[in-house]
Formats: sequence, C-alpha cells, structure tokens
Amino acid sequence: MTETTIPTLIQQMLQPGFYPHAVTEPIQLIQTHISYVLLTGDYAYKLKKPVNFGFLDFSSLEKRQHFSQEELRLNQRGAAELYLEVLPVTLLGEKYQLGGTGEAVEYALKMRQFPQEALFSSLFADGKLNEAHLEELGLIVAQYHAKTETNDYIRGFGEVPQVKAAFDENYQQTAKYIGGPQTQSQFNETKQYTDNFFAERQELLSSRIKNNYIRECHGDLHLRNIALWNDKILLFDCIEFNEPFRFVDVMYDVAFTVMDIEARGRQDLGNAFLNTYVEQTGDWEGLQVLPLYLSRQAYVRAKVTSFLLDDPGVPLAVKAEATKTAAEYYKLAWEYTQPKPGQLILMSGVSGSGKSTTARYLARHLGAIQIRSDAVRKHLAGIPLLERGGDDVYTPEMTEKTYARLLALGTILANQGFCVILDAKYDRQQLRQEVVNQAEKSQIPLKIVACTAPLAVLQERLVKRTGDIADATADLLASQLQQAEPFTEAEKPYVKILDTTQPLQTQLVEIK
Repeated sequence: MTETTIPTLIQQMLQPGFYPHAVTEPIQLIQTHISYVLLTGDYAYKLKKPVNFGFLDFSSLEKRQHFSQEELRLNQRGAAELYLEVLPVTLLGEKYQLGGTGEAVEYALKMRQFPQEALFSSLFADGKLNEAHLEELGLIVAQYHAKTETNDYIRGFGEVPQVKAAFDENYQQTAKYIGGPQTQSQFNETKQYTDNFFAERQELLSSRIKNNYIRECHGDLHLRNIALWNDKILLFDCIEFNEPFRFVDVMYDVAFTVMDIEARGRQDLGNAFLNTYVEQTGDWEGLQVLPLYLSRQAYVRAKVTSFLLDDPGVPLAVKAEATKTAAEYYKLAWEYTQPKPGQLILMSGVSGSGKSTTARYLARHLGAIQIRSDAVRKHLAGIPLLERGGDDVYTPEMTEKTYARLLALGTILANQGFCVILDAKYDRQQLRQEVVNQAEKSQIPLKIVACTAPLAVLQERLVKRTGDIADATADLLASQLQQAEPFTEAEKPYVKILDTTQPLQTQLVEIK
C-alpha cells in the first residue's frame, strides 16, 4: 500500500510527535485485512478498518467503538497485562489527537507492546518451545476456561444445527478448490465423517451442552496468539467480533492449539498440552469430540489459505506456495477423520516405581491419553489436584470408584480409536482382571507395563517427590509391597516387565 492510500489519520500516527510519550523510531505499521497496528516501542495502537465481511462488521464508528471495547473486555481474561484502554481519536482542524476532549472520529485500542520473539510461534521456530512450556499452557488454558462465562444463550450455540452450519459453510466455500489443493476423495470423506458425526453423536453433543462445556471461549487459540512474556503465558487476540466463533465447546479451543502444533510436526508437544489440559479439567469425555474439531481447525486453515488463489493481486510464486500449504491442511483435516485402532496400556507397580514417568514417555511417543488414578480420584472427591487428600479420599469405596472410572474412560476412548494409558498401581489381580475382561469383550488390544526398581531407589524417589499430584509417601511403601499380588499365568502374555533404573527407550521399543 502506498503512502497516498494510507488514511490521513494513520499517516499522522506514523509521526513521533503524535504521541504523548516517547517512541522508538521508526514507528512500524502492521496491516491485516481488518486492522491497522502501530508499534511505537512501549505501546501498540490498534485501529479497526471500516470493513464489513458478513462474519465481521466494523462499517460504522459506533461498531468500531463497540468492538474495540469488546476486544479490551474479553482479552482481560487471558492477557490483562497487554490490553490497557480504548482511547478516542479527535480532530482539531486538520490534526488528529489521541484521547482528546472533542467529538471522537475514531477509536484506538492501546496495548503494551512485546517483542515478536515472545510469541509461541516464534519460540517454536527458534527451537525454544519445550514440553514444560506446553504443560504450563495446558494448565493456563484449563484455568482460562474455568473462568469463562456460560448461560442459556451461550449454550444454545452448541446445538447441532448451529455447529453443523459452520462445517457446511466450509465445504460450500471450498468445493471450487477440488482438483486444486483439495482432492475429491478427501473432500467427500471429510464431509461424510462430519455429516455422520452430527447424525449419530447427538447424545454426546447434547451432553456437552448439559455439562456446561459450551462457553465464551478464546476462539482463535493458535501459537501466534500465545506469548511467553515476563515469565508468564498470555492468551491474547481472542475473537471479539463474532459470537458463533467464540461461543463454542472448550474442545474447539483445545483442538486449535493441538492442530497448530501437530501441523508443525511435533505431535509430542501437542500431546503434552492435551494431557495436561484434560487432567486439570477432568474432561476426558470431551476427547470424543476432539477429532471433529481437529479436522475443522485444519480445514479452516486450508480454506483461508485457498482464498489467496482467487486474489489477482497475489504473485504466482506466492500462489504456488499457498496451493502447497492448503493441500497439506486439507490432507491433515482428512487424516483427523480416519478411523484409528484403539488400545489400552495398563501401568502396574508400587509408588515410586516410575509408572507415571514411563506412562508420560509412552504418551508422548504414541500420542496416547495418560489417565492418572491420582487425578481421577481427586476429581471424584472434588478437591484440587495439588491438594493433599485426607483419609476420606483413600477409603476402599473411593478406590473402587476410581478404578471403575479409569476402566470406563479407557473403554470409551479406546473404542473410539484412542491409545489410552491407565496409570495406576493395579497391584491386585481382581482390578487387572476387570480390565482384561473388558478388553477381551470389546476386542481392544491390551498391554500391561509392570514397573520395577530396587527398594532403595523406590524410597529415594518418594522422599524426593515434590509438586506432584500423587500423595503416596515412603512410609506406605512396605505395606504396598506386601499387598501387591503377582501376575497370574493368564495375565503374563500381556505383561512387559520394566526396570525403570535402565533407559526406557530400549525396553519399550516393541510397544507401539
């Protein structure tokens, strides 16, 4: 865009003297199809363009003011440090003023500026995004969703016709790309999967509404909208302009992050985020809708990239790259809909034997869901995961309930193509037998991974354990070892004995 086509206001905002504070020169202008963002050093100013795209309408000054205020309000939830205030822009003669007292002619959202290197997308590109970051993100997103609003109006957006309409629109808008970046068979099979899901899984989708999982979410939770700044993870730039994009299942948000990480080739990092999130929320049942939303998020990315192919102003080299990128996302959207073989992996061993460490290792390598008995027990008891459980949390009745829920969740998810790791002591034959019986009945492949370590190692690990949700201490070890029941001849074909003082990689090579 040449300087003559930049509005006079924006031209003036590129001048250092426009601001009541010091600036870093030159002031940078970033444009999207819906906004101007001016980077001044300590602060960034965002102004909405007077556009109407149907799904978004900023065509009047009142609407731009309203949606600027909404952007400020909604982003207090995930990034209050960044979003400061909405300022009126006034006109005195031919000079625009920020925060003047006259009649407003425009509105600017003032934000704290942070370096681009702080974005999760930049950290990823620089090889600096690690498993600990993604586990922390899982925690942050779980806390974010816990505070989001829901009510009858918001829940209404979870009704099947409402959700399905967005999917159908995606297919209508991309039919013309069949033969280009999209293939006919991928298009047909992806659409068939979602059509079937909405027809056959209405009870599941209704349960999401009933259990308050349709909330005022972020709506655009990919790596470019997550930052690590001043040692804090911030979720910013949520959807303020369109209710159907924001009033969604919490798994819609989760799927966006997982898809964005997996599209970058790091399933292990996506797994770290996903497992932390579902453990924190206890929403393991929500994983049943995850493939639907993973496919949708990849499909939308494909669609938006495809739109570049219709723009006559886009150079041929850029269009060639866009065709390749769109094709990859259409393929990913299709892959998420393909049936996968489910399986159950049963961990076994006393406290400190390395069960959870081994389970986490397997989860990252297999893309598995790790369900820890400690988390299940505390969700059932209604206490925070890091709070120490009292005697009432460890009664035989609570233990029975915990193992029953582990098995129920494992069966549901494995039947739907998930690899599920049931991470508990499973030190009694009866508890293990119940899983074996269920796996045989449902024809779910089963493996038992029995973790072992010398007594001195077990004791040392338990003494050193801190900041974990497990409550077991070293003084319980003797009774656990005494009560543990050996594997029966019938169980042994399923069992892999593991010495957790030795490298896991070489011992677990046959578990796929």
